[in-house]
Amino acid sequence: MHEVDKVIGQRLTSSVPLVAQISQYIIAAGGKRLRPALLLLVCGALGYQGRHHHSLAAVVELIHTATLLHDDVVDASTLRRGRPTANETFGNPASVLVGDFLHTRSFQMMVEAGSMRIMEILSEATNVIAEGEVLQLMNMHDASLDEAGYLRVIRSKTAKLFEASARLGAVLAESPPKIEEACAIYGQALGTAFQIIDDVLDYDGDSAEMGKNLGDDLREGKSTLPLIAAMQRGTPAQARTVRQAIEQGSTEQLVEIVEIVRSTGALEITRAAAHAEASRAMAATEQLPSNPYTNALLELANQLLTRRH
Repeated sequence: MHEVDKVIGQRLTSSVPLVAQISQYIIAAGGKRLRPALLLLVCGALGYQGRHHHSLAAVVELIHTATLLHDDVVDASTLRRGRPTANETFGNPASVLVGDFLHTRSFQMMVEAGSMRIMEILSEATNVIAEGEVLQLMNMHDASLDEAGYLRVIRSKTAKLFEASARLGAVLAESPPKIEEACAIYGQALGTAFQIIDDVLDYDGDSAEMGKNLGDDLREGKSTLPLIAAMQRGTPAQARTVRQAIEQGSTEQLVEIVEIVRSTGALEITRAAAHAEASRAMAATEQLPSNPYTNALLELANQLLTRRH
């Protein structure tokens, strides 16, 4: 990961000072670096000995960072990872344009691997992510969204880059199709579990631990799984309260809604959905060689279920 961070630092240079300033601002905020770590772990599990894994791990992190810049503008977010978002600090236009720069820089870098297959995987992933963003926008303030619709959004918007990261590791290691598919399944399931737990923490987390404003999803009119489950299991009055908050994008009754989510067992239902996805990820690792890297992939899936931020 130190090598990946080195690559990122080297490739965020620009003759336009504001581009470098905003890029460094959001990268320096840290983050879990899960997607590049996933690519490196899969490469390790499959015995890859080449030189492209660090640069491609940097590519997936840059793509992820670009989506964060755009997300925060679309969602009008003010806090990420415990500090003001780039759009809050530098303004929306600069954030959108620097997000575009990160996307185009990542495509410059992926060309250097000299593989049409790698370009195919990453270009498809970025396209699906963009579709997921639009799908989420269409679903804003829609309290009728069901679990299947919710999963469709997060598998496009969040899990797709996890899937691509794991698949890239298998492609770099020149693994057979069966192994590549197992890695892709692991990545998709892991990414889905990650986002489901993220949505749990919006109603069961601490803003200091999370590094973002609790209730942001509700303010943005997002119908996430905890709210969907609460409306299904709550009384008609409770369901009406939640539905109105989603439709209006209101956090005025946030304390009451958090209580509804907790008292109806919606958090337990949502955590069970995350557990099912994590179990699917763990099952996929059975196709991989037994070594410390594969053990780390198993542990990663297990740890996601207990994360608090």
